[in-house]
Amino acid sequence: MSSGRIIVRATFLILALSLLSRFLGLGREMAIAYAFGAKAKADAFFVAYVIPYTFSGVVGTALATVIVPVFAGYAAQGRKEAAWQVLSRLLNAAFVLTLVLALLGVAAAPLLTRALGGGFPPATLALATKLTAAMTPAIIFLTVAGILGGILNANNIFGPPALGPAIMNVMVITGALAGARLLDVYGLALGVVAGSLAYTLVQLPALRYVGFRYTPACDFWHREVRRVGALLLPVVLASGIGQVYTFIDWRLASGLAEGSIAALNYANKLMNLPQGLLVTAVTTAIFPTLSRLAAEEQPEAMAATLRRALKWILLLGVPGAVGLIVLRAPVVMLLFERGAFDARATGMTAQALLCYAVGLAAFCLNLPLTRGFFAFQDTRTPLLISAATVPVKLLLSLVLVRVLHHAGLALATSVTMTLNMCLLSYLLYRRLPALFDASFCRFAGRLLLAAALMGAGVHVADGYLAAHLKTTGLGLLCRVAADIAAGALLFFAAAFSLRLDELLSLCDLLREKAAGVAIRSKSLRPRYRNNR
Repeated sequence: MSSGRIIVRATFLILALSLLSRFLGLGREMAIAYAFGAKAKADAFFVAYVIPYTFSGVVGTALATVIVPVFAGYAAQGRKEAAWQVLSRLLNAAFVLTLVLALLGVAAAPLLTRALGGGFPPATLALATKLTAAMTPAIIFLTVAGILGGILNANNIFGPPALGPAIMNVMVITGALAGARLLDVYGLALGVVAGSLAYTLVQLPALRYVGFRYTPACDFWHREVRRVGALLLPVVLASGIGQVYTFIDWRLASGLAEGSIAALNYANKLMNLPQGLLVTAVTTAIFPTLSRLAAEEQPEAMAATLRRALKWILLLGVPGAVGLIVLRAPVVMLLFERGAFDARATGMTAQALLCYAVGLAAFCLNLPLTRGFFAFQDTRTPLLISAATVPVKLLLSLVLVRVLHHAGLALATSVTMTLNMCLLSYLLYRRLPALFDASFCRFAGRLLLAAALMGAGVHVADGYLAAHLKTTGLGLLCRVAADIAAGALLFFAAAFSLRLDELLSLCDLLREKAAGVAIRSKSLRPRYRNNR
């Protein structure tokens, strides 16, 4: 099967599972909002959740990222057996290290929570400390899950790694709704730990399918393990620097009004919904191909593959950003305003969502651009860029938090991520001159125009619907649904009128898929009758 078909099939599979995971993630935030609102307990939980979340987003993702090009190098040389031995040693070493870190994290929980939530009242700080100690063991399972996901992705197996987060979200939702009745907020912490374990276990059956052979050897100083570690360190540092943004926000927001951290978290998760639906799917699917093309020294093919991925991502990211900006208040009301989540929490979350949505396109593009460097086994450049933007983020946060309060922290993140995206684009363009050609510039301009037309139409439609429908219950649901439907129709009408090439090719691909399914179903009917 050609690499293009592999990418398309993998993208649709990961997109479907990511869609499930993201909507379950939204359900997770809704469950937490219902049970704890935007109050002190929610603030304490989200500060404590930073530890496992950081390991999942930094160490686990970094391991999965580094493993793919390393395995591609072994496979190109026909040395799969050697790859299994190296990956086994890496798996064992990571388990031992994270076990030690988990024990240290439990002991150092008071220091960690004081660093992140130093502005909390004493009772909230004490609760955050206990929750941190309870959830720290999750880092062991999340790290192992990242390694297993990298092994499977390197062998073009994308289902189980993409399904794992969905299962984890189910466990957290259970902890928020059922566990919280028995254990209060500690039930939510239990759901996080149980979900991280399930994330690991769901990937184990697929390892046998790819032929993985586990070796119970732990050699920290093995030459290949050290080489993987050398590649891994810059990726971890680069991703970790990205998490520094969260640390800055949480520390500054802990001294603001109660619920500021919770509002930032809910808004961030909403902003990540359109980003996660397609960005993760496309980037995960193209990364093995990008690594292979880089190893084979085919820069033009690599640029074409990455350019098409960027277009697909922008097709969702740009209209998604405009939609969130226009509909931020009714969307937050519809999704969260129930239980402990009141009108005050809605206003705080909507303000933060507006400031996050401004940088949504940059958030979307950073991941595939970074993977472009990783495909060259260059992990230093993204690290240096991320490190250079941290002072910008800190300075902007200190200035904007005085003017816009918690929303200023969100705006500082959006501006910094946009700067990060511009630097990545420029430096990668120097390596792949065919990446941003004239067709990409035309596409970007037409896309912005189509999204602007959509936003103007949705703004008018929402104003009319808000005046004629109730602002709660079924009326609010109908209002938001009608707004989304009108936005989709306006965007597609404008996009087709402007001849957006990637949208047209995507529609052609969907028609081909539908025709293929119809042909296969017809061919099976006579065979079925003969069997009868």
